Amino acid sequence: MSINIKLSKRPISYEKAMLFLNKRVEEIKNNKNDELIWILEHPLTFTAGIRFNKSEIIDKKIKLIQTNRGGKITLHDTGQKIVYFVLDLNKRKKDIRKLISAIEISIIEFLELYNIKGVADKKNIGIWVKQKKIAAIGLKVSRWIAYHGCSININNNLNQYLKIKPCGLDNKKMTSIYQEKNKKIEVVEKKLINIFTKNINNI
Repeated sequence: MSINIKLSKRPISYEKAMLFLNKRVEEIKNNKNDELIWILEHPLTFTAGIRFNKSEIIDKKIKLIQTNRGGKITLHDTGQKIVYFVLDLNKRKKDIRKLISAIEISIIEFLELYNIKGVADKKNIGIWVKQKKIAAIGLKVSRWIAYHGCSININNNLNQYLKIKPCGLDNKKMTSIYQEKNKKIEVVEKKLINIFTKNINNI
């Protein structure tokens, strides 16, 4: 099955990315385009999923963008890699759990490249390292087209999490590759593409 790979070297605004994703969803519904994996970063942006609660905002000055993905409040920032998908589950297995599992496995395999042991948690979706969250997952499914994706903390400023309760959690329970290894990681796009493509194509 043909998956387009899109890489953005400069940060893309959340609003612009959502317009692109939503357009691709409609194109795939109408058999006018291929599936997509998109690797990018956002400038500092706070987003609220469909399960968001206002009590999760600590700094009332932040600008919050409401979105249709699953999950609660989170943030995106430079130094955090986003992996967005638009996948046609009509042509794969119509199994959301298998898709989430493929994303979890991909993040865990990626972290293993840096000798970091990540684990999945069915109760608190995402990937965890020593009981701290390093990656978040949020999806939306429309007519079996799955989109949105995951974020992985690489070198981003974890202090920004103090402004919210990310995913409804204690904001001190967030980590990154840099936090775990004290090592700045620069080039990860090819590794992410290879791992995610392999695992997505197994569903």
